[in-house]
Amino acid sequence: MNAIPNEKIDLVITDPPFAINFKDKKANYNRTASRVLSGYNEIKAEDYYDFTNTWMHEVFRILKKSGTMYVFSGWNNLKDILTALDNNGFTTINHIIWKYQFGVVTTKKFVTSHYHCIYVCKEEKKRKFFPYSRFEKDAKTIDGRSLHYEDKEDVWNIKREYWTGEDKTPTKLPAEIIKKILLYSSKKNDIVFDPFLGSGQVAVVSKMLGRRYLGFEVVTKYYEFIKKRLQKNVYRLKKQK
Repeated sequence: MNAIPNEKIDLVITDPPFAINFKDKKANYNRTASRVLSGYNEIKAEDYYDFTNTWMHEVFRILKKSGTMYVFSGWNNLKDILTALDNNGFTTINHIIWKYQFGVVTTKKFVTSHYHCIYVCKEEKKRKFFPYSRFEKDAKTIDGRSLHYEDKEDVWNIKREYWTGEDKTPTKLPAEIIKKILLYSSKKNDIVFDPFLGSGQVAVVSKMLGRRYLGFEVVTKYYEFIKKRLQKNVYRLKKQK
């Protein structure tokens, strides 16, 4: 991020490393371990705040005054995320809960079946938000409720996505979540940035919706995987036209 000039990025969407001793080959969610690309880099729990504070400091610098960021996090290290956001000058807009359809089965505690998403900005008065980008103001659900209101509630019920094909990374955010964020908080040709690309989902969905994208990935296998995904999606878009 040191190479990125000040105030160049319109929107950041990111799901940083977990710092929970994550097992990338563990067969959760009906995943076949042999098809999962290895190399996931974990952060030690005791180093997590310093790690988070460092990358957030750079994001604040490169984010435009009108820019926003969505940071996904489990509950384990949420306190470090929240503290670093405050210490780097971000203003919190919403604390969104992503409720998915199933979590990891547990025997001695309640099942964790949600994820946190902290929506922040750099300067509140200049922040961009497009409230009717997904539904018209008067749009209704089948049973007559406000579709616009329902879509903007801060609890999102969106299903996890199953990977298809041979190779896969250990995790990815559903395309629907990224699409929703992009439509509400960016416009075409905006620069969308993810400092921890992983599966490349943010870049792939950004490109499909006409946004420019930028991101980093330190695992070589993941990087090559992302390039293949982007090429496939470009072909798909051309074929549809």
